[in-house]
Amino acid sequence: MLSNLSRRQFLASSAALVGSTALAQPPAANPPAADPFGGFTVGIQSYTFRNFNLEQALQRTADLGLRNVELCRVHLPTTANAQQIDACKALLRRLNITPVAFGVENFTSNVANNRRLFEFGRNLGVRYLTADPTPDSFDSLNDLVAEFNIGIAIHPHGPVSRNALHRWYSAEVINRAVQNRHRLIGTCLDTGHLIRSAQAPHNLDLNPVAQIRAMGARNLGLHLKDHNNATQTDVVFGRNGGVLNVTEILRALREVRFAGFISVEYEANPNDPSPDVRACLDVFRDSVRALG
Repeated sequence: MLSNLSRRQFLASSAALVGSTALAQPPAANPPAADPFGGFTVGIQSYTFRNFNLEQALQRTADLGLRNVELCRVHLPTTANAQQIDACKALLRRLNITPVAFGVENFTSNVANNRRLFEFGRNLGVRYLTADPTPDSFDSLNDLVAEFNIGIAIHPHGPVSRNALHRWYSAEVINRAVQNRHRLIGTCLDTGHLIRSAQAPHNLDLNPVAQIRAMGARNLGLHLKDHNNATQTDVVFGRNGGVLNVTEILRALREVRFAGFISVEYEANPNDPSPDVRACLDVFRDSVRALG
């Protein structure tokens, strides 16, 4: 991904936002009626607004009534200096948006590079780094999550080609890799990519609800999206050939005492995704009401 940020955009803001690094608490079984998101931490994956610059993306996030964001390097490069990060945080504060997570980022056995990404995350104020780590990175990550109190949420990407699956394509694969690791190494399942795995020739039944239950306490984040495999495009939750049952997703999250972040991500209509994202949020709110 290429950054859309310019130095001028960063320097236009001045105040800094101090982000908390304390991990969230699980939503209450009966959250306050005033909370339309049922006690869950719900935000946007900024890749949804990849055709817009940082300020435009965050303004559209605020216009949707969301107060959390998972930023990605399209909108903030991990090479950003302190002045640029401070300007980004000032913009977030002005719009009353909290940066909860950042990613998806690669991690390897290179300890120095891994540490740099954690330092970037701490400076930004996020609680989680959504990640695609190599198998030889876990010794390094085990130490870093403990030191920084920032979680590593491994992101499955489903099929990467007709003949290949992403290395972290399922909860079972991730669990085998992290079961003996620090509790802050877990997953950010992506419901859209799990649904995509049902496509031929892979034909895998990776039901998102079952995958959430399989990850249990290792669910640190969730990319919430729906996908129509026939048209190979993202769709509004449960509509236009979509199969995602958001009510059952939320039920499973409550069962596993999920305390992480939910990033709504929508990859269709990149020039104007807001109407479809708004419709997705309506489905989410209806699902919260259905749970009671």
